[in-house]
Amino acid sequence: MSKPSERRVPAGEVDATYKRLRSRTFWGVTVAYTLYYVCRMTLGVVKQPLIDGGVLTAGQLGMIGSAFYFVYAVGKFLNGFIADYCNIRRFMAAGIAVSAVVNAVLAVLGLLTAWPMLVLITFALLWGVNGWAQSMGSPPGTISLSRWFPLARRGTMYSIFSSTPQLGKAVSMILTGFIVAAAGWQWGFAAAAVAGVIGLVVSLIFISDTPESEGLPSVQELSGEEVRSIDKQPTRELQKWVFRHPGIWVIAISTAFLYITQHAVSDWGVLFLQKQKSFSLERATQVIGLAEIFGVAGNLAAGWMSDVLFRGNRVRPVVLSGVLAVLSLMGFLLLDGGFGANMAFVAVFSFAFSVVFCIVAGLMALDFVPRKATGAALGIVGISSYAAAGVQSVASGFLIDGFITGGRYDFGPVSIFWIVACFLAFTLPVLGWKYLRH
Repeated sequence: MSKPSERRVPAGEVDATYKRLRSRTFWGVTVAYTLYYVCRMTLGVVKQPLIDGGVLTAGQLGMIGSAFYFVYAVGKFLNGFIADYCNIRRFMAAGIAVSAVVNAVLAVLGLLTAWPMLVLITFALLWGVNGWAQSMGSPPGTISLSRWFPLARRGTMYSIFSSTPQLGKAVSMILTGFIVAAAGWQWGFAAAAVAGVIGLVVSLIFISDTPESEGLPSVQELSGEEVRSIDKQPTRELQKWVFRHPGIWVIAISTAFLYITQHAVSDWGVLFLQKQKSFSLERATQVIGLAEIFGVAGNLAAGWMSDVLFRGNRVRPVVLSGVLAVLSLMGFLLLDGGFGANMAFVAVFSFAFSVVFCIVAGLMALDFVPRKATGAALGIVGISSYAAAGVQSVASGFLIDGFITGGRYDFGPVSIFWIVACFLAFTLPVLGWKYLRH
C-alpha cells in the first residue's frame, strides 16, 4: 500500500477530487479486469481447431486447463494476502503484462506444431504461468472497492465490477472466435496479447492506490462512515480473524462448486455445441459469448434483488436463481434444439447463475469481512474455487475423452457432473447461512 502523500488536496477541492479519482479507479479496474479475462479465455475458444488439427486431444487440453487452475488457486490465495499490503495499480498492471506476454508466446508456438510433445509441455507450462498472472487481477480490483467506497455503496459497485468476467468472456468468445475462424488458432492468442497490452495501459493511467496516496483523507472520513472497532486492528490480526471465521469456509466451499459449473460452460460449452449439436465454431462462440451479456444483467440485478426486492435477505434470491440456473443448464445439456433454443437456455442460465455467484461469492462475504482483510478473504475463497476448477478441467476432459463411441462424443456423464455441481453451489450457502450472519 502506498504511503500517504505529503501533498494535501486543498479543502475546497477534496470532494471533487475524491469523486473524480474514485470514478477513474473504479472504471480503470473494471476495464482492466475485463481485459484480464480476454487473456485467460483464449484456450476455451481454440480447443476445436487444436483437436481437429491433431495438435492436442481433449484430455490433454483438460490437463493444460488444470495447470492454469491449480496455479491460479495457489496464486489467488497468496496474492490475496499479499495484495492487502500492495499498491493495487502496480499489482494489477504487472499481472496483465505477464499474461499478455504468455499469449504472445503461444501465438508464436503455432509455428512448432510438428513437435506435438514440445507443444503439449510448452502449452502446459505457459498456461500455468498465465494462471499465476491472472491471479493478480481480482484481488486489487476488489480491494480498490474497499479502499475507495464506503460500505453503503460497496455492494452496488461490486455488482458492477463482478460483471467483468461476463464482459471479458463475451468479448473473447465473439471477437476471438471470429478471428480464430478466419485466420487460425494462433491469431486468437495474438489478439488476446493485444488486449493485454491495452489492459496494462489502462491500469497504469487510470488506477489510483488509496485516497491517502493522492493527498485525500481516508474513505471513512470522506464518507462520514463510522469506523468499526474490528477495522482498527492491524491487517495481520484481521487476516487471522477471517481465516478462523466459519462463514468464509462456507463461502469457499460453495464458491468451489460455482466455479466448477461456471468454468464447465465457459471452457467446454463451445466444444459441446460443436460435437454434440453440430454447431459451427462461429455459431458456438456466438451462443456462449452472447449469453454472457445476460450474465452481466444477472450481476447488476443481484444487488437490487438482494437489497431492495428481498430487503436484505440473501437466501431467497439465491434459492430462486439457483433453481432457475439448474433447470436451464439441464435444458442446455440434455435437450436438443437449434441456435435460438440453445441461446435461450444459456442466456437464462447465465443470468440466474450470475445472481447466485454475485451474492454468494461477493455480497455474503462483504457483509462481514473487515476492509483491511478483503484480500485475505479473496485468497481463501480463491484457492478453494480454482482448485475445484482445476479438478473440473481434468475430470471433464477425461469424461469427454472416455465416452467416445465410433468417433461420436457422449456428453451424458460429464453433463451429470456439471448439473450436480450447479445444484450444490446454491444449496450449500443456504444450509450454512447461520454461519454468515455473525
